[in-house]
Parts: sequence; structure tokens; C-alpha cells
Amino acid sequence: MQTFSDLRGERRPAAVELPLFEGPATVRRFDTPEFRDVTFYEVEAKSILNRVPAASRLGFEWTINVYRGCTHACAYCASGDTPVLMADGRTKPLADLRAGDAIYGTVVHGADRRCVTTKVLAHWSTVKAAYRVALHDGTELVASGDHRFLSDRGWEHVTGAGQGGQRRPHLTVDSRLIGTGRFASLRVVSIEPLGVALPMFDITTGTGDFIANGVVSHNCFARPSHTYLSFGAGADFERKIVVKVNAPEVLRRELRRRSWNGAHVAMGTNTDPYQRCEGRYRLTRGVLGALRDAANPCSVLTKSPLLLRDLDLFVELVETAGFTANLSIGTLDETVWRRTEPGTPHPRARMDAVKALTRAGVPCGVLIAPVLPGISDSPEQLRAVVRAAAEAGASHVSPITLHLRPGVKEEFMPWLEREYPELVAGYRRLYRGSYAPKATREAIGERVSAAQRRHPLPRPAAEPSTPRLVPTNRRPPEQPVQLSLLG
Repeated sequence: MQTFSDLRGERRPAAVELPLFEGPATVRRFDTPEFRDVTFYEVEAKSILNRVPAASRLGFEWTINVYRGCTHACAYCASGDTPVLMADGRTKPLADLRAGDAIYGTVVHGADRRCVTTKVLAHWSTVKAAYRVALHDGTELVASGDHRFLSDRGWEHVTGAGQGGQRRPHLTVDSRLIGTGRFASLRVVSIEPLGVALPMFDITTGTGDFIANGVVSHNCFARPSHTYLSFGAGADFERKIVVKVNAPEVLRRELRRRSWNGAHVAMGTNTDPYQRCEGRYRLTRGVLGALRDAANPCSVLTKSPLLLRDLDLFVELVETAGFTANLSIGTLDETVWRRTEPGTPHPRARMDAVKALTRAGVPCGVLIAPVLPGISDSPEQLRAVVRAAAEAGASHVSPITLHLRPGVKEEFMPWLEREYPELVAGYRRLYRGSYAPKATREAIGERVSAAQRRHPLPRPAAEPSTPRLVPTNRRPPEQPVQLSLLG
């Protein structure tokens, strides 16, 4: 098998035992700047196709993650300004929670569910398509379609379908969410897509749930699965990367099984398949080749233009099985790009990747992220990205306003003082928490919407618009599946 060449010249890399994997893991470290402070653990996996458990809130049935851990990606689900009930009775925005915070969760006691205090074990964020769930008392919940809330019928996703690959228990109009106090039972009056991707946050708690805006919300398990390897869910998730060096070979074997039904496989749902080390390991390309040969539908979510390397495979997958992709482009302003993202691929090069994909018939969207207030949020700057995306044939464009989590804020503000000192006072007012105010985010969203009206985007013929969810009298039963770890 092919692995990294050791750039430091070590002939015998160290080996360690990792839980969940048979045989020792080969440990490699590299002195090149892009891999500084990152440790790679090369392992041989026994399986690579992971069936997503019905108990999760993910919107796909099967996933492949050739890497466990990632330097820039996670997968999670609720708006950062969602108030979470703390153990002292007060509330705190989900974005501002930290590991160790005491909050309320619930436990099952006989036929009842009781509120108990628990701890936040991990906290992280990502960007996902947003939905608004409106309740009869005026409460609004903003979450991804994969998020789950507790209803009188059990745990239900925000969105789903009655049949096919998206079949799963999901909310409908008139569903009743379970909460506490005056929120004991709240009726759902509408569930609507917001039409944009937004920063989403999630936590892991000791009880597996938490009280979000008065209703019981399930928590995520992707990052905490890193702890099963005796690693941490925080920095270790980003700095200790497990590499499944035999992934393509194992996948080919699994796709040949008579029991495999050719279901859609999602890549990049937990870790980015095109993170930096993929340039050397080339495991994602091997996996795509196996999926192509099996004519198996799949999709890729990535922040890296490295995906263009595999354009030939994407084209074949679109023609034979079905495939979609997404890229992130925060600005086309040359000065802003050089000051805010030094060392990253030129935004025009990224847009060229979108154009190359769409011209080749590969559906690809653009994420305008992050949009920096006062720096890259003018109508002219946003219009330039939307216009270029439309010209490139992007299937959709979604703006994401900068959010500053603790740790990120401490790095960002000194940079702002050096590069844009006149904006420091305004940013301190805007970012008292992790999010810019709702009015700021909505104003940016409206500018992008206005730009899209001026420069309309082509919509893939095979991708129908998302309808407003309506009541249904028949609901599919929850299907039992084998529990497996993402990644």
C-alpha cells in the first residue's frame, strides 16, 4: 500500500496501539509547515462503509470517512443563538457554551422523562442548510434538517421523507414537541427551509440531550467518537488524524457484497475528504474510483479546491450514478483576500474550480464564507461573488457571516487591530458573543438575495426545490440499523 514518505527521513516510524483497530498504528509526523503539530496514525480498517444509526440525526444512510479527525471540519446542527437551559436556571446561547458547563438534560424514569443536571462534554460548530421550525406560541427554532427534537412520538428529525433514502422519523405540522414548564407540549405550525446555509453549533452532554429554547434537543456524537481512540474531542480531533490506508481496497470488497443495495454514500460528513493530507495519501481518489466502478451514487462536501484533481471521476459518477459537490469562496476582493486569507488558494482559482465542475456537468454550489462585516460585506463585494458564481454555473450560493468562538476570537481581534484598527470598536460591539447580531446577518443575507435576483443562478434539473412540509396521516416506522461509528 502507498503511504506518506517520511519527510524527516525516519526509516522506522513509531507504532502505537489504538482502540477499535487491530494491529499497531504507524505514527508519522512531518516538519513541513502545512503539517506542523499534526500527527498521523496509519491504520488498516476492517470496514469502510458506515451505516448511520437511526438514533442519529444525519440526513443520509451511509457514509465513508477515510480519515478520523480533521483540521477543519465537523458535522452539527442548531443555531448559535439558541438559548440553552443552564443548571442555575438561566439560559446561555448555544454558541457560547463550553465543555464543563453545567446544564439541564433529561433521563428516562419509568414511563416518565425527568430533568437532571449534566455537564457539557464537548462543543463545536460547522455550516449547514438551515430550517425554521415555528411553534404555536411564537417560538422559533433554527436548526439543520438533520437535527432531532423530542416529540410525543419520540425523537424526530427536522426533515425527512416517507420513503426512499431519506425515510426516517421527522417532524410535521401538528407534531408536538416535549419541553419543560410552560413549554411542556408545543405544537409545530410550520417547518420551512431558510434557503441558506448558516453556522450551526452542537454539544455533547452526559445525558445525550439538552433543553434548547424550552424543548428537548438531542446532541451529536461525531467528535466524541474520537475519545473512543483515547484521544480528546477538542484539539485532538484537529491534530491527531487517523488514516485508513487500506480504505479503497476494503470498499471494493464491501461494494461487491450481494447484500449491498447501491445506496447513496455521503463523503465529508464528519471529516473533509480533501483535507491537506489527501494530496499525499490519495485515498479519497481511490474511494471515488471504487464508487465509480460500482456505479454507486455519492456526494462530497469539502472546503478544498483539491477536489478538482478528481474531476474525471466526478464526471463519470454524474453520468453513471449521481454526484454533487460544494466549495467555499469568501470574497473576490483581491486586497481583502490577501489580508484575510494569506496562503489560501486564490478565490478566482476556487471559482475556476466551480466553473470547471459545472461546465463538465458536475453540480457544484458556492459558500460565501466567512463574510466579514465592514470588510467583505458591501453590496458590491457580495454581488461580485454571486455574479461570478452565476457565470460559473453554481447550483446555489449561501452567505455565512463571520462568527467568533472563544479561542478564535482571541486570535482574530489582535489581527484586526493590526490590519483594520478603525473597525476594532465596532467589532467589539458586534461580537459580544460568538455571533454577529441577527440584524447584521439578515442584512448580509438580503444583499446576497438581491444579488441573486440580479444574477440568477441556474438550478440543476435533477434537484427539485424543497417544498414546505405539510401534515401527513401516515408516518414510517423507525427502521432498526446496526450502530456504527462515523469515521
